Amino acid sequence: MTLSVAFRARLLGLATLCLSAVMPAQAVPFVFTAIPDQDERHLTERFGKIADYLTDKLGVEVQYIPVKSYPAAVSAFRNDQVQLAWFGGLTGVQARELVPGSEAIAQGKEDTTFVSYIIAHSSTGLIESEHLPAALAGKRFTFGDKGSTSGRLMPEFFLRQHFGQAPEQLFSRVGFSGDHNRTISLVQSGAFEVGAVNYAVWDAEKAKGNIDDSKVSVIWSTPSYPDYQWSIRGDVNARFGDGFKEKVQQALLEMADPALLAAFPRSGFVKATNDDYAPIRDTAVAIGIMDPAQ
Repeated sequence: MTLSVAFRARLLGLATLCLSAVMPAQAVPFVFTAIPDQDERHLTERFGKIADYLTDKLGVEVQYIPVKSYPAAVSAFRNDQVQLAWFGGLTGVQARELVPGSEAIAQGKEDTTFVSYIIAHSSTGLIESEHLPAALAGKRFTFGDKGSTSGRLMPEFFLRQHFGQAPEQLFSRVGFSGDHNRTISLVQSGAFEVGAVNYAVWDAEKAKGNIDDSKVSVIWSTPSYPDYQWSIRGDVNARFGDGFKEKVQQALLEMADPALLAAFPRSGFVKATNDDYAPIRDTAVAIGIMDPAQ
């Protein structure tokens, strides 16, 4: 006997329901990224371990995906390719303004009072000082990435404040290395005479023996400012369940394994809010990196 079309459809629907009951839906992974302030090999090594830690803490699959540039990190956050990101101060401000409801939830203990170093090749004759030396004028100078807080935004702000000139007017040549390790290499080699670098990367490279004191040294340290932070999208609770954002924040604040913290490097994490980064936004607007209407 031939089964009717309607009856066959009902049987198919019943079979589908039965399969659904025994085969759980594929869980959606929670994805994060980080600004590429060092080379990709370092980043993958650093943040793969963090993904494993968060997976255990949150009870969901957590994945880390690398990005090629600072703007790419902001775009990934904006486009919902990632729901969490380890941003610098400036990239965090930019990303959160593009995603309503997103929040800074944690920062390194050291990020509350971060500083940048101005470093110089030994051929310049510049030595460490409490004040920016007038002899910087006319030198070849490299920043880090154009979107870097510690490698561009804040050093440029203090240079403008002290000399009353834009970098292009002050220096004979201005470059953007792309990351802090590259800045150190360029100044150490003499390709650029002076540069701006994240103090934490400098100190870490110095501890590893990767800096030749006879060729490059710190000549000035900026005043302190807020920098790196973890930012999370505002829609994560709707996707992963009520209270998920708070669970992520707690997992970050509870991170205590020295091996994990050394990957940043930080001694631990403390709570952060969007308001903590108002000075970064104000500075970006003041030197024309951000539009005041954003």
